[in-house]
Amino acid sequence: MGSSGPGRRLQAGLLPDGRRLHLQDGPIDLIVEAFGDRDAVEAAYRAAVARLDGLLDELCGELTALRAPVSPMAPGVSGPVAKRMAAAVAPYGETVFITPMAAVAGSVADEILCAMREAAGDRLVRAYVNNGGDIALHLSPGTRFTTGLVDRPDRPSLFATADITAEDGVGGIATSGARGRSFSLGIADAVTILAKTAAEADAAATVVANAVDLEHPGIVRVPARELAPDSDLGDRLVTTNVPALTAAEIELALDHGENVAGRLVRDGRISAAALHLQGVTRIVGRSGGAVGMPSLAAHGGARDAFFR
Repeated sequence: MGSSGPGRRLQAGLLPDGRRLHLQDGPIDLIVEAFGDRDAVEAAYRAAVARLDGLLDELCGELTALRAPVSPMAPGVSGPVAKRMAAAVAPYGETVFITPMAAVAGSVADEILCAMREAAGDRLVRAYVNNGGDIALHLSPGTRFTTGLVDRPDRPSLFATADITAEDGVGGIATSGARGRSFSLGIADAVTILAKTAAEADAAATVVANAVDLEHPGIVRVPARELAPDSDLGDRLVTTNVPALTAAEIELALDHGENVAGRLVRDGRISAAALHLQGVTRIVGRSGGAVGMPSLAAHGGARDAFFR
């Protein structure tokens, strides 16, 4: 496929496996895979390339509004991806500091997947758009998607798996934490959220990951602005280092995050969550294979908490 044209940033091409499509435009880096007949897959991939072309410019044009905290006085946005971002974070504005940027990766993934589904229609059996670990997912009836959850990018290891069927109503998976590519106010190695859309999962992952926290003299935090002058977090302290914690400290920090995740499950904002900190995993929202509920399975050191 190659680039989208002379002088353009967008790069598009199939990976060596001949099945997955790699798209990149500036900081947006996507892995896309579609399943169906050949015409459907080709139509979906063409639509993905076409929709990504110019999308970054759309977001940059509204960047000031997208970096503004959610509040009744926040400036409005007009683009489709910007609107997805704003809608995903809106439920949290009254209780925590959050900006639409908390849902940018998931919203981009949702938008690309939407274009693929519109182009291929019912012939698209399954598809996903992976934007740096935040995934928009399409499953037709009777199909499923299984993925591993990785804790920290600097020292990746599998801490849980998610098995999702079409009947579960999950269309998005997102991960946040102190070790990820974005800043976090908390100390979680990783918090992975399953929700109806990738944008909603992205926003919730940020909120829950921020809540996995405790006061500790060894935790290093610095103003976000010192690490990235244009950060939407401004002078808020973000975590840069977490020392080895005692078992009691780990449990306390996870308790805080679990309480928040539990409320989100009860309120119907998310389907399930996996919280991981220094080898300990909490699973929230798993119902042991009940219809309409995805299955999350942790690898060692886990405790399940199902919130009805």
